[in-house]
Amino acid sequence: MSTSSLWVFAIGFAAQLLFAARMIVQWVQSEKAGKPLSPVIFWQLSILGSLVFLLYGILRHDFAIVLGQALVYFIYIRNLHLKEKWRSIHLIFRIIVIVAPIVTLGYLLPDTHGNLSSLLKNEEISLPLQIWGSIGQVIFTLRFYVQWIDSESKNESVLTRKFWFVSLAGSLMILTYAVFRYDPVLFLGQFVGMIVYLRNLMLGRTPKEV
Repeated sequence: MSTSSLWVFAIGFAAQLLFAARMIVQWVQSEKAGKPLSPVIFWQLSILGSLVFLLYGILRHDFAIVLGQALVYFIYIRNLHLKEKWRSIHLIFRIIVIVAPIVTLGYLLPDTHGNLSSLLKNEEISLPLQIWGSIGQVIFTLRFYVQWIDSESKNESVLTRKFWFVSLAGSLMILTYAVFRYDPVLFLGQFVGMIVYLRNLMLGRTPKEV
């Protein structure tokens, strides 16, 4: 494995650590409350992790990863709006968060240097595997659209049982994708995440369900 590959994987693991941290915080707070919660820091870490993971997806020329982050990004911001915490974030960071996806699209779409085609035609990923991984990412991302709809209906940020069910289904697909893709970053992230999803489903069975 080359030094450049090690740096790319380091970026990926950094993103997964941020995602793992959000789940651990959510898990701990939910255990204390006896029901699934939607803490502010969960969404703050989600945005930060998404920024780093988006970079990882581009460096790995992995369309499934880039697609997943692009689809879910703005929902993190919306949840912070619902919690009335978006404006409390430093202005510079808010600008970075808003500009980053625009810069990414500006980098990929012109395809001047083969940026977009390198994602869509990665010789290391067969077409069936890319389709499987992309569907897994879409399903995994749909959990936040389910969460968004539930939250908008209640006018507050919530994580319901439907969110955890869809999380589990998408995670299983991405886990198998990671095995065939030989991607330790995706594998570790999804394996740890599945434990939290199952635990939240157990907590959600109590009368205190959100």
